Amino acid sequence: MSGGVDSSVAAALLVQQGYEVIGLMMRLWGEPEAEGGIYNRCCSPDAMAQARRVAEMFDIPFYAIDAQTTFKAKVVDFFTESYVAGVTPNPCLECNRHIRWDFLLKRALSLEAEYLATGHYVRVRRSPAPEQSEPPRADAPYQLLKGLDEKKDQSYVLSVMGQAQLTHAMFPVGEYTKPQIRELAREFKLPVAERPESQDLCFLADNDYRRFLRDHAESGIRPGPIVRRDGSVIGGHGGLPFYTIGQRKGIGIAAAEALYVIGTRPESNALVVGTADELGSDRLTAARVNWVSGSPPGGLIRAEVKIRYKAAPAWATVTPLAGYRAEVIFESRLRDITPGQGAVFYAGDVCLGGGIIERA
Repeated sequence: MSGGVDSSVAAALLVQQGYEVIGLMMRLWGEPEAEGGIYNRCCSPDAMAQARRVAEMFDIPFYAIDAQTTFKAKVVDFFTESYVAGVTPNPCLECNRHIRWDFLLKRALSLEAEYLATGHYVRVRRSPAPEQSEPPRADAPYQLLKGLDEKKDQSYVLSVMGQAQLTHAMFPVGEYTKPQIRELAREFKLPVAERPESQDLCFLADNDYRRFLRDHAESGIRPGPIVRRDGSVIGGHGGLPFYTIGQRKGIGIAAAEALYVIGTRPESNALVVGTADELGSDRLTAARVNWVSGSPPGGLIRAEVKIRYKAAPAWATVTPLAGYRAEVIFESRLRDITPGQGAVFYAGDVCLGGGIIERA
């Protein structure tokens, strides 16, 4: 429970369906606010109070779990270290990988819970039973599906899940659209029915990641050269963490043709810029690849691939490689393939898995 409308409705639906429900909320690391408070927006004092109110409405036991140390090490430090290394991370993937579906799931199971339910807009189903000609199996694997509300689908950030997690996962709001969830919240008379959504990085005090990096990773941020693809130096930059692939504004280079960030060379601390024609690629290599089924396909597959959370899926061939890696070749050139972001694979509504973009 986060004190938001989605997790609150999820809890209410489970109570309505007859489950014995326990409310869990994590205390996550956050940097000090200007006013002196120290808290993460996902578990602010107000969010904590709202979650407790909802739990009391349904007579649900409520526990706050301290996850600050683990969150700082697995998510926040990963965030700063990735930027310093010249890549653009997605901390939500790491939070779901290490915090929600490892740390929190273990806590839930230690309380003798059978499932961990969240307010994510995704669905889970068992894959179809095997044909009679196939060898019998004790338990069909679970599939991770997109949420019914395509605009709210969160399968991208849950592509890190596997069979061990999906066995114990429930997503009560995944079968609804966001407007339907708002309406259910009103019907349940939840005090959070109109609560706005939080969309920014939860551990930043002011939503300014550049300021955060200056405060928390200053020693790893060094000015360096701006170069063209051939290595010719045309200017200087203030630090690789302050730029991202596809960026046009703020580069500080006057040129006859618009220039974009097309890459970085961390080994020489160089920022690579080029024209719109030089931007993008039709392929990428992904590392730390997770296959939701538990094992990679036997050979290359054709799938739709998302290269960012809000990106449109693009058709590609995906070839599993050794060492939890994969090669992805797109049917058309994509402009914003960014190392550090997730590349997530789909077969229709089924999320097959994904990895972290290593290079394009």
